[in-house]
Amino acid sequence: MTIRKKLDNELNKLGKLSPLGFGVGLHIRFASPLISIYTWPTAWQDHYTNNVYGLRDPMVAWAFAKQGVCRWNECPIPDPFNIIKQAAEFGLRYGATISYGRISSRSIVGLARDDREFTLDELVKAQKLVEFMHNKAELPESLTGAQREALKLVATGHRYARAAEALGITESAFKLRLSSARTRLMAKTTAEAVQRAKDYKLL
Repeated sequence: MTIRKKLDNELNKLGKLSPLGFGVGLHIRFASPLISIYTWPTAWQDHYTNNVYGLRDPMVAWAFAKQGVCRWNECPIPDPFNIIKQAAEFGLRYGATISYGRISSRSIVGLARDDREFTLDELVKAQKLVEFMHNKAELPESLTGAQREALKLVATGHRYARAAEALGITESAFKLRLSSARTRLMAKTTAEAVQRAKDYKLL
C-alpha cells in the first residue's frame, strides 16, 4: 500500500475542513517534499507555479521560521508580491498555514475557504491531522542490508543483471530487493529511492 493510500483518510478529513482546497508538503528537505499533494483550484495553482511564488510566499517563509498555525490575514512576514491578496482574487479569501516538524524535515500545509475565517476548533483539528500525517510519513531510520546493497549497486551504475551477479542472486531477486527499498523509502522510482537514501544518509 502506498503512503498516499495510507494517508487518504486524513486527506479526506482535511478536504472537508478546507472546502476550497489545500496544499500539503510533508517532510520538506532541501526545498523538496517527501510527499506533496495539492487540491487548490487549477487557475490559482497554475498562477502560483508560473510566478514561482513558492520562493516568495510569506506564509512559506513563516512556516520555515515557526511551528504552529497562522491565519493568512495575520501573517507577520512582509508580502511585497501581494500573494495573499492575489489568492483572495482567485477565490481563496480566507486561509491558514500549519507548520510542523524539525527544520531539517518540516511539513507545511495550507488551507483555504471563500466564505469565512477558519474557526479555532477547525484549526486545532487540522493541526492534529498534519501532525498525524507528518509522523505517519516519516522515513525509516535505516534500510536492511539487502536493500542497502541493492541501492548502492544501482547508485554506482550497475545494471540489474550485473548487480544480481555481483550479489550471487537472480535478477528477479535483485528487483524484489529494489522494490522493497522503494516501498520502505516511499519512492516511485529506483532513482528516487537512491536519492532519498542519500539525502537521509541511509547509504
